[in-house]
Amino acid sequence: MNAPRFAPSVSVACVVSLFSISFLAAADKSEEAKPSAAAEFAKLIRPQTPGDFNMHTRSRIETESGEIKILDEVKPWKVSETAIIICDMWDDVYCQMAAQRVDMMAPHMNEVVTAARAHGALVIHAPSGCMDFYKGSFNRQRAEYAPHSDSPLELKGWCYLDPETEAEMPVVTEVSPCDDPITPPAVRVYTRQHEDIKIIGYDAISDSGQEVYNLLQQEGIKNVVMMGVHTNMCVLGRPFGIRQLTRLGYNVALARDLTDAMYDPRQPPYVSHTRGTELVIEHIEQYWCPSIKGSDLIAVIPGSNDPLPEQTKPAVSQSQQ
Repeated sequence: MNAPRFAPSVSVACVVSLFSISFLAAADKSEEAKPSAAAEFAKLIRPQTPGDFNMHTRSRIETESGEIKILDEVKPWKVSETAIIICDMWDDVYCQMAAQRVDMMAPHMNEVVTAARAHGALVIHAPSGCMDFYKGSFNRQRAEYAPHSDSPLELKGWCYLDPETEAEMPVVTEVSPCDDPITPPAVRVYTRQHEDIKIIGYDAISDSGQEVYNLLQQEGIKNVVMMGVHTNMCVLGRPFGIRQLTRLGYNVALARDLTDAMYDPRQPPYVSHTRGTELVIEHIEQYWCPSIKGSDLIAVIPGSNDPLPEQTKPAVSQSQQ
């Protein structure tokens, strides 16, 4: 009687087991050798090109007599050190008057941002609450994987009005900020950024104060232009907004023709919506940062973007030496 033939089966099992262990070990080594996503994205920064924006800034200062004086200045901003943050330009808003104004603003904003991007500026899209829509996209991961930078100040989730450094807002919104004839429920109706504003190239997407700070540090940014909505709310208070960035020491400016306030003329000071937005801009110019027009970002100072002398010589390969 022949003995049961168990040995070959055991041998096969051992071989399969050993092969699996070897394969997994090789895979582990392969993963170790493969650069992490964070390391790869850390290399993806904009080319640092020459060029200066000619910024016509407008601010307001209080004289000794208590008079408010407008101060107009012209300042060059290096393109390579300039970022644009687009705040909450959603695809829809519960207040239809506000949504219509965003619809009108978005195409012009895209033109300005397209020109600034072509000159070499960094563009950060910040449609708050919409990060899941962009999950896994290159531009979202640009922000997620930017190397962490420690902030000199605690980064706040929201920067409220500071009575020690600024006056009360010039428009009242406590009753209702929406200027629709019949105020609709203040519910979320947006899912993404307005489709007329393109996200492309080295642009990044984030609504996180820490991620935005990481990006600004990674990219060597010193100047930030804020645009978007709403001027008296998110543009000022978001964790990437004017109050936070100014406190962090950035050179900030508001694009006054690319923003809009939430204000109902049926509330104090009982002015038109247009004038209400202007009053908020004037508040920012006096207490936080100057304003500019979007046209300042469309062109650079002639000659400032010419090749630098040390970069005009072609590289010499080892074989030519």
